[in-house]
Parts: sequence; structure tokens; C-alpha cells
Amino acid sequence: MDPEDIDRIAVLGAGNMGHGIAEVAALAGYDVTMRDINEEFVQNGYEQIEWSLEKLAEKDQISQGDADGALERVTPVVDLDAAVGDADVVIEAVPEKMDIKKDVYRDVAEHAPPEAIFATNTSSLSVTELSEVSDRPEQFCGMHFFNPPVRMQLVEVISGAHTSEETLETIESLAESLGKTPVRVRKDSPGFIVNRVLVPLMNEAAWIVEADDGTIEEVDSTTKYDLGLPMGSFELADQVGIDVGYHVLEYMYQELGDAYRPCPLLAEKVETDELGKKTGRGFYDYENGDGAQIPTDAGRDDLQERLLAVMANEVAGLVAEDVADPEAIDEAVKLGAGFPDGPAKMADDYGLDALVETLDELYEETDEPRYEAEASLRELAESGAGFHGAGDDESGETEYEVLNVSVDGYVGHIEIARPHRMNTISEELLHELDTAIDELDEHEDVRSVLLTGEGDRAFSAGADVQSMAAGGGDPLHAVELSKLGQETFGKLESLDAPVVAAIDGYCLGGGMELATCADLRVASRRSELGQPEHNLGLLPGWGGTQRLRHIVGEGRAKEIIFTADRYDAEELEAYGFINELTEDSELLDRGWELARDLAAGPPIAQKYTKRAMLAGRDDTDAGLEVESQAFGHLMNTEDLMEGVTAFMGDEEPEFEGK
Repeated sequence: MDPEDIDRIAVLGAGNMGHGIAEVAALAGYDVTMRDINEEFVQNGYEQIEWSLEKLAEKDQISQGDADGALERVTPVVDLDAAVGDADVVIEAVPEKMDIKKDVYRDVAEHAPPEAIFATNTSSLSVTELSEVSDRPEQFCGMHFFNPPVRMQLVEVISGAHTSEETLETIESLAESLGKTPVRVRKDSPGFIVNRVLVPLMNEAAWIVEADDGTIEEVDSTTKYDLGLPMGSFELADQVGIDVGYHVLEYMYQELGDAYRPCPLLAEKVETDELGKKTGRGFYDYENGDGAQIPTDAGRDDLQERLLAVMANEVAGLVAEDVADPEAIDEAVKLGAGFPDGPAKMADDYGLDALVETLDELYEETDEPRYEAEASLRELAESGAGFHGAGDDESGETEYEVLNVSVDGYVGHIEIARPHRMNTISEELLHELDTAIDELDEHEDVRSVLLTGEGDRAFSAGADVQSMAAGGGDPLHAVELSKLGQETFGKLESLDAPVVAAIDGYCLGGGMELATCADLRVASRRSELGQPEHNLGLLPGWGGTQRLRHIVGEGRAKEIIFTADRYDAEELEAYGFINELTEDSELLDRGWELARDLAAGPPIAQKYTKRAMLAGRDDTDAGLEVESQAFGHLMNTEDLMEGVTAFMGDEEPEFEGK
């Protein structure tokens, strides 16, 4: 089926995942029928869609017209034939039980058009086994959305043993049209990619506590602050539901063997119905206690190495089984689980040799199959190559991990590439930004720089505070981190070429400090800006206490910093921080247009204008001295003659920086 021929999507199941998928499809412009087994279920799902769309409109993430239009495209039904009779794609999101799903597909096959594609939203069950009860296994694949579908970017597209390449490509195109990022799972394997990494990690955390090798607080402090994951392992289990992870683990144990034997601690929680937040108590008490209160300084190096070793072994298994390559694994886990870096990169950075040694020690000590190192992991460790290779780039070009850096004509482009973390600024990003600024400064073609954030949710939501809190927040390291940010941002501010920041979405804290270093700022109307550091008991530490006042004045700068409020883009345009507002969809085009306009200007004059302004910030006489010297220097340039000649001839000048 050609992706352009898809008009109507049937979603089977109106629960959390079903109504979420239906909402995403309707927002993308598809006609959607949402079906469940009785009127109460389907109406409840419809009302949840209505509520969610209203919330998105209230937050200006979509217009009221878009919300109304999406709701009109959703038809709630109970009759199966009405749901799938004219569907181009059927996405099934019924309860995660093999028998229930098989029954659904036997019924659906009788009513759906022969050309319709079937896609199961299963998070771990066999796509191949499900496909074999349908009448079209080659038109059957997995399409695993993550909860909540409206917010989560990842869709795992899973090939069953019989799935055709055309089906996979069509569903990948469909996912992209829904505004999602598809990641191909090449082989049908329990847990696919994300759960294959997350669930054994949860199991290992439980085994650590079960064996009295560490406490819940120590494990969660290690995972949340030392590894930098969004939540502690036990905190995440409580959030998702301990039973959900446990049942996935049981299935993996059944299909993959003893290495996935569930920890008795998890089984005990399920048996006593202490399933986490949804029951009021899990590993933490949410009813009579304070919930997950995780200390920032209780992490342990040995636990970090042990958890990383288990993750690295899972990655090696996925690669060896040809489920996915390291790049796909890293992308999936970052998008689906919010990891700061992918597990393959985290393992490479730590050192595979140390992780294999840890696995060997644990295996010798316990004889547990989960610690038996994959042969491919051992080979990579011995070769020193790592999952992503040895890191040598024969082209001589810098390899960036958290930035996208390119040159288009005379414009250098720096894009913050951490959309899964709202483009927050980490120490690694500061180092890469420092390198990128140097490279663009030395590039003979670059005459202006455009600074953006990947995705449409955030230019940058600030510093990666979670990773900075690791170890309880070491004061000496914090001072060095502040200096690193100040120096890097200062280098951007003093770059000879003019810098344009195109701001879309959140621009907060360190992200706003970064934007402050640009010469011009253009923002979409939906953007929110602010310096919320005082809400955390901090202050802007990357130059914000100094640079902001030069743009908006000391009174406004104090207001922005002391109140720690968020401001809409229109307010900060009135304050003089933003030079220009655009409609949301026009932001990137306008950013490029402005950067190209500046790149066409006189490079030498621009360079000395910036230097004079910077020199005169706190010493007007110094600024005037730079200005006068530059004025004299410019009188002897070819650019001046070009400008005068073009002016006299009523033409556009073509400056060459000579």
C-alpha cells in the first residue's frame, strides 16, 4: 500500500493507549474509528480525547480550530464492521494478553478490506505469532507507541517473520506523518528494543536489593543521578506499574530463558497488590508516605558499573540477534525512555573492558545466567572498538553527539540535538559547543551563525540539572561548570560573525542564557522564556546575571531573574529581548532568512561593530576607541569601495570581506 493512500485508520481499544493513538492520528488529519467492546468503554475513551485536545489548546500547543477538527475526525463505535470495514490501517491496542489479541485478529480478518494493513501495539508479545492467526501475515507488523502517545516521540516498527518490506516502509511513513520517529526492529524478539533494555535493568535493580547488595535508595540514587536516567529504577517501576514490567519479564523469561528469571522481590509486590502509584504503594509509599524521595548523594560506583554491565550485555544481545544495530538501539532508548545518552554510547564511554570484567566477576560469584557475558560483547571489549567503533574519523571531521553542526552557503548552523531531554544543556554539550564555535570561526565561508534546538518543543529548557545534582552537587565541580559555561557562551557572544538565535518552544534557564549571547533573537509566538534558577535555590550561572541587563536593562533583568517567572514571547519582545516574532510554523524559515541576510553583509564591518559594542559595555571610552580605530581601518577595505559603488549605482553590494 502506498502511504499516500491511507485515509482512514481504525484503532481497536479505547483505553489509555487506544484513545491516545486515535488522538494522534486525528491530529495528523486522518479519519479515525475507535472501537471497544461496549459503549461505556468507547465513550470514556472519546471523552478522554476531548479532554486532552482541550488541554493542548489551553496551553497553545494547538489551536482551538485544530482541536475541534481532530475531535470531529474521531468516530467512536462498538460494531466491529463499522470500525474496520473501510479501514486502510488497523492499529490494535487491546489488553496485553496473547489470547485476547488472537481472538481480535480472527474477528478483524473477516471484516477488514483485503488490502488493509494490521499493526499491533504490543509492547513485548510475538508479532509473528499474532500475524499467523490473521489472513495476511505479510501485511502484519508491530507498531509500538509509547505512553502517552500524544507526547512520546518513539514508535518501534517491528518486523514479524512474514512481514513484507513494503508493509514496514508504509508503517514507518505513517509514523512519520503522525509526527513520530519510527525505529525499525528488524527481528521479532521479546521486549523489542526499549523493554529489552529497561525490564532487565529493573530486574537487576530488584536482585541487588534482594541479595542485600544495596538499598532501594542507593540503587535509585545511582540510576537517577549517577547514570542520569529520568527516574530511579524503583521509581520508574512504581510509575509504570510493577505488574506491567513483571508480566513483560515473565514473557521474556518464558521465551528467552533463565537469564530473565524474575526477581522474587517483584513477584512479592505483584502478589500483595503493591503495584506502585496506581495502588498507593509499591517500592515507595504514595498514600501515607512522601512517595519517591531519592537522595542525590547515595549513589555507588559499584552499583553504577553493575547496572551498566547488565545494560551493555542486553545491547550486545540485541545486536548479535540482529534485532537492531547500536545506533537504532540508542535512538530508541533515548526517545522511548528519556535516557540522556543511548545505552550503547554509555557503555562505550564507561569502557566495555571494565563492564565485561564486572560481568565475569558476578558470574563467577553467583553462577547466574544473566551475568554470562555475550561473546560479541567480549570481542568488542578485547578489540577496543566499542559498539560505535573505535571513534577514529578518517575524514578528519569532528563527530558531534549532542549537536548537529553544518555549513549551508555562508551560514553556519548549530542545532542542539537532545530533543528527548528538551535540549537541556549538559557538560558534554558545553564542550561540543566550544569546539563547534571554534570550527565555525575558522571556516572561511562562514559569515553568520544560526542557533536552533531540534524539534518543536524546546530551543533549550535549560541546564541538565539532574545530571548536575549527581553526587549531591559538589561545590568545586559546580564552580568549574559555571566557568566552563561562562567561557563557552562568552566565546559565542564574541564570535566575529553575527549570531541569530531562532527560538521555538521552551527557552529557559541556561537555554535563555545561551540565547542571550546571540546578536539577534527571533522567536515563535508559542515560545516561553524565563530564568527559573531562583525556584531551585540557584542563580543564572552561565553569564545570565551580567549579559541580560545589557539587553533589557538592569530593572527588567532583576525582574526576570528574581521572580523566576515564565514569560510568553510577546512580553519579552516588548522588553527588547526578542527582536522579532513569527508564527510557529514560520520560525525556522525566518531564522534562516535572517541569518542569510546577515551573511550577505560586510564581514569586516560586522566584526568590528561587535568588538566595539562589547568593549564599550562597561567602559564607553574603550568602546569609542575601538570604534574610531575600526572606522579608520574600514576606510581602506575593498568592501567599502564595493558598498559605495553599489550605493551610487542603486544596486545590491556583494561584500567579500576584503
